[in-house]
Order: sequence, then structure tokens, then C-alpha cells
Amino acid sequence: MEIRRIGSQPSGKGPFDYFTGTVRIDPLIEAADPARVAAAAVTFEPGARTAWHTHPLGQTLIVTAGHGRVQREGGRIEEINPGDVVWFPPGEKHWHGASPTTAMTHIAIQERLDGKAVEWLEKVSDDQYLSRD
Repeated sequence: MEIRRIGSQPSGKGPFDYFTGTVRIDPLIEAADPARVAAAAVTFEPGARTAWHTHPLGQTLIVTAGHGRVQREGGRIEEINPGDVVWFPPGEKHWHGASPTTAMTHIAIQERLDGKAVEWLEKVSDDQYLSRD
């Protein structure tokens, strides 16, 4: 058994190359091999979002606070709220973040395949983020 006490894992800033706006990442789980699960609580300030990306084994988001947005490639922007659970299948290109006016926090859960949990792609433009189509 291992207990990770609150404050024992420092918060980090979402890297500029993969995020737009102010994003805080609080690590929760980084399982050692042979397990492959990783999880973090991610807080997006209003207007903040990820770049487009994929996950080799998929990703689950559990919204815990605020109001956010998600979009898969070719789909429309969907609004998400506390209690919503979002599943992106393996390889599905997508992004997620806060609404333009309200911060959002979610727990992101994904698994590593051959040591890699995410493939980062291009940033989401302001026009894409604000589109209602």
C-alpha cells in the first residue's frame, strides 16, 4: 500500500506547447510498470484548453467543477459540467478545456502503451474554440 499525502506531489503548469491559456495540473496517479494507468486533476482558467491530441488506449474525463467544452475531430463542440464523464476511444483526435467565461476542472485518466499516454498535435485556434458549428 502507498498513501500519497496532499501536497506531496507539486502542482505543475500546463506546458505552452500543449495548452492555450492558464492550466494547472495536479498529478494523482502514475502507476509503475507493469501497471499503466495515469491520472491528474487538471484545472483550466476561462478560455484555456488543450491542443488537439490522441491517446493510444483512450481517455476518460470526469468533470469535477465549473463548465467546459470538449470536441472530437469532425464533431461539434459539446458543453460539459460537474458529474459528466467523457470517454474518448483509442486514437480519437480531440481537445478539452474551460468555457470562454468559466473555469473547469476535470480528472483525466489514461493508460500508457509502450511508455506513451498521449500524442500531442496542433493547437486549437481561437476560431475553432469559439465555433458553434
